[in-house]
Amino acid sequence: MSNTDTTGRIVRNTGAHYVVETPDGREINCKVKGNFRIKGLRTTNPVAVGDFVIMAPPGPDGTAYITDIVDRRNYIVRRSINLSKQSHIIAANVDQAVLVASLAHPTTSTNFIDRFLATAEAYRVKAILCINKTDLLADPDDRELLDAVAHLYRTIGYDVIPISARTGEGMDRLRRALAGKVSLLSGNSGVGKSTIVNDLIPGIAQRTAEISAVHDQGMHTTTFSELFHLPGDPEGCIIDTPGVRGFGTVDFAREEVAHYFPEMFAESANCRFNNCTHVHEPGCAVCRAIEEGRIARSRYASYLSILDDSADDKYRKPY
Repeated sequence: MSNTDTTGRIVRNTGAHYVVETPDGREINCKVKGNFRIKGLRTTNPVAVGDFVIMAPPGPDGTAYITDIVDRRNYIVRRSINLSKQSHIIAANVDQAVLVASLAHPTTSTNFIDRFLATAEAYRVKAILCINKTDLLADPDDRELLDAVAHLYRTIGYDVIPISARTGEGMDRLRRALAGKVSLLSGNSGVGKSTIVNDLIPGIAQRTAEISAVHDQGMHTTTFSELFHLPGDPEGCIIDTPGVRGFGTVDFAREEVAHYFPEMFAESANCRFNNCTHVHEPGCAVCRAIEEGRIARSRYASYLSILDDSADDKYRKPY
């Protein structure tokens, strides 16, 4: 790093370039110079929102170049949309990952929830489940479903925060959970993540519309990831990400998948075989716990689907 280089944090990815925020609050448009890679991980994006980077001074066109990445404290990835062996870094250097889900209009599948939570476990990122649109769960059956889902994940050890961004129910609790932390916000398209962000950061809708207009992107959906500072909270910020339809896992070794399901990992200590895959082996404590109702069948189904992801030929290129 030379005396003329500048450090900063990536706060926005527009596709064509990155916006880096310097310690004194300036925002600098940057492009990537060189080839950045995490050892052993092929990614579609060399740097991500949340990365701290080193920039060379801007050239005549005013564009600076990112020349290096400060070692990441952590990061979280998902499989690239094209289902190749490559991954996409969602965010870097986060304190926690908040999955926004909904149980109606649309319904977030437990498979999606479990894949997100397992990925957070794999990358050692604390995860919170935020269930939005509780105002749409009016009849007793709907409320019973909400209680059951919340109970399931709380008993595993996850913080579950039911909210209605439309009515404000539960938003104070969410604010307390976000305070002083760098939080990734992720979820399916349509779960109301943008409404949550608009509530957390008044006036953000106008700012994002202006940014979208400049970059000729749609104004009504999150197109690229962006970091926002929480008002009145010097340390608190959220990284808002585009809605996704599916959550593909990356480079999970088959023998380690159960490690990312805390309740299965605890039971696996009692399996007859140390290398038990919890599928067909005799004396499997995990399968016994499922039969006895101590592990949810929905969680086991998610576990099996991730095992399928890790099959050697699952994502091979077509001939």
